[in-house]
Amino acid sequence: MEGFVIVEIVCSGDPPESEPIIRVHGLTKVFGHDPEKALELHRSGRSKKEVHEETNATIALHNVSFEVMRGETFVLMGLSGSGKSTLLRCINRLIDPTEGEIEIDGEDIMGMDHEELRQIRRRKLGMIFQNFALLPQRNILDNVTFGLEIMGVSKAERNQRAEKVLEMVGLGGYGSSMPSELSGGMKQRVGLARALTSDPDILLMDEAFSALDPLIRRDMQDELLELQERLGKTIIFVTHDLDEALKLGTRIALMKDGSIVQIGTPEEILTNPENAYVEKFVADVDLTRVLLAKDVMRRPEPVAQCTAGPRVALHLMEEHDIPMIFVITRHRNMRGLVTLDDTIDAVKTGKTLSDILKTDIPIVAPDAPLSDILSLIVDSQYPMAVVDENGRLHGVISRASILAALARKGGDS
Repeated sequence: MEGFVIVEIVCSGDPPESEPIIRVHGLTKVFGHDPEKALELHRSGRSKKEVHEETNATIALHNVSFEVMRGETFVLMGLSGSGKSTLLRCINRLIDPTEGEIEIDGEDIMGMDHEELRQIRRRKLGMIFQNFALLPQRNILDNVTFGLEIMGVSKAERNQRAEKVLEMVGLGGYGSSMPSELSGGMKQRVGLARALTSDPDILLMDEAFSALDPLIRRDMQDELLELQERLGKTIIFVTHDLDEALKLGTRIALMKDGSIVQIGTPEEILTNPENAYVEKFVADVDLTRVLLAKDVMRRPEPVAQCTAGPRVALHLMEEHDIPMIFVITRHRNMRGLVTLDDTIDAVKTGKTLSDILKTDIPIVAPDAPLSDILSLIVDSQYPMAVVDENGRLHGVISRASILAALARKGGDS
């Protein structure tokens, strides 16, 4: 059951990578009265602590560079004091950097005056804070419409937009409630709705879920993933929680002492740590919670066309020494599989592939987590088919392919 012949397939028609919507280069922030002296000492090899002792200045960020692609969730992760929240606030210039470059959608925000900066914050940026930042004297609808009110949007339009977004975040019918009447999770939904109502391209989320209890926090993470699937916003998400970063992040930037130590996908961070600090940071993570079906699948080759006869399927299985073969259409839509014994019998009795086709095989999407796959494959006598939303067969997962992937990832790290 475990045998398959694997061939490498090069896809020339893959979609191009998304273009950057945010570019940050050489960003540095020093808190104190003599930033130039502090930076000079730091560049000469002095540590942050030594610089602070000599100048009373704090180097919060030093020479930070990265790009954020349109539509991705880019996570800034690190321990307390690593600079992640300072970096987030520099991006919308709630904190002014000491030096460096920041571009948002091709616009240089470092050179903007107060009015230009206010306009780009209104048009392109939404900010969500850890402590909700709701106005206690306003009801929920008025909290959500506050930004639109400042922008001069009519009351009818802003209420209509707010009610639609409140429905989207699961708070339909709560518009007349006061913040004091809501739970912590509901208050954070209000904060999310307020940011979304102005329809910004970019959401900046600073430890947005860290004040919530674990169960509500997981629910909010799931809701954010669902919203992101529907809306496709660009999100920069700050967290100190590795599990949260791995769950939400398209890519993760791990920070230490005001610098970015490594940028990569969750899998890259876990399986290819660039130094001892990253390796220690991710040492206790369970890979089955991070790897996806597409990470452990094997490509099913050969396969039999559904229009082929049992003799063709039998020839392929005998030639490649495999006990079963998947059956697909000419567009690679999965129909099922046939076993060696059933195919031999079909040749003898004159049956077709359709007569012996087995369709009760487990099916998962390419982005299904390995933790969900394990329980399914243990109870199945057949390998698992990895099928996309259009029904096309992308790969096969067997017990052997899971063990091989875990061993390979563990060995890489």
